[in-house]
Amino acid sequence: MPMHRLWRAAFWLLLAATLWLSLVPVAQVPAGLAFWDKAQHAGGFAALAYTGLRAHGPRLLLLALGLALLGAGIEVAQWLSGWRTGDWQDWLADCVGLLAGYLAWRVWRALRASRPGA
Repeated sequence: MPMHRLWRAAFWLLLAATLWLSLVPVAQVPAGLAFWDKAQHAGGFAALAYTGLRAHGPRLLLLALGLALLGAGIEVAQWLSGWRTGDWQDWLADCVGLLAGYLAWRVWRALRASRPGA
């Protein structure tokens, strides 16, 4: 299986996990995932941005906009759910994560380009 297909599978699985963890009642979230909320948001969206860029190539603007809207949509859905609370600061942490994922992708590309024969 080509690597881009593995990255695509990883991206879509991570997206599904993010949606599930974001929308189920807090009591159903595995206890091992209970740490600083903003770090969870930033880390999750950094992983989504990085895997998304590896999976779908440099469709940067489309990916960034889509994931930023996803983060906002999750916060609205949490606010409407009755069992979670939406928070604009969580969305801001999502956007910080998107930037971190983008920077990690840029570092990966620079390292790959600097290898002999790349």
